[in-house]
Amino acid sequence: MRPLVIVLRVLIAVAVIVAIVGQLSLSLSNWRDAGIENPIVQIVNFFSFFTIESNVLTVVVALLGAWSLLRGARDDRGWYLGLRAATVTYMATTGIVYNLLLRGIELPQGTTLGWSNEILHVVAPAYMVLDWLFAPGRRPMAWKSVWPILIFPLAWGVYTLIRGPITFDAVTGRSYWYPYPFLNPNASPQGYVSVAFYIVLIAAVIGIVGIGVVWLSTRRLPAISRA
Repeated sequence: MRPLVIVLRVLIAVAVIVAIVGQLSLSLSNWRDAGIENPIVQIVNFFSFFTIESNVLTVVVALLGAWSLLRGARDDRGWYLGLRAATVTYMATTGIVYNLLLRGIELPQGTTLGWSNEILHVVAPAYMVLDWLFAPGRRPMAWKSVWPILIFPLAWGVYTLIRGPITFDAVTGRSYWYPYPFLNPNASPQGYVSVAFYIVLIAAVIGIVGIGVVWLSTRRLPAISRA
């Protein structure tokens, strides 16, 4: 059944690439219609979404995993195992946060492309979790492996809060830009107190999911045959 996993990993990578390109193309068209001739800042904004960055990691992890199986590797090791676990954590968090907090809310990249949105927020997160549960290669991880998983989300949070108030949004004409409403201190009467609450909440979710991912690595699950 290893060939099936290889095919599925390639397919999910292609699906995510198509979804990202599709949404970016629509956003570029919207920006052009809005009179933005040089959308460099908007493109940087687009790739500043945690969802987009997590899905880019999914493409990398899925293709590397497919290549590893093609070469006959039996177990994930070293940095790749850590990257795979981190990506599963981020994608699971993306699915949870989107479906609990953001579904139905228009985000700043412009009109949302429905099918692309579902691939990036539902299909890809679900696949990555299933891949972690059942695909071959998962090795037991030490509990200290949870800490490296938290590095990227913390760095992304710092980057977002520093960049947000100094980024002009040409689409809305505002002097600030934040990828998600709950990170925008201008969108709540409580300002940064509200933002701090959501940051703590999301950090807790990422930490709990990361612990779950590492815990699952130590369980003997009915993985697809390694033969």
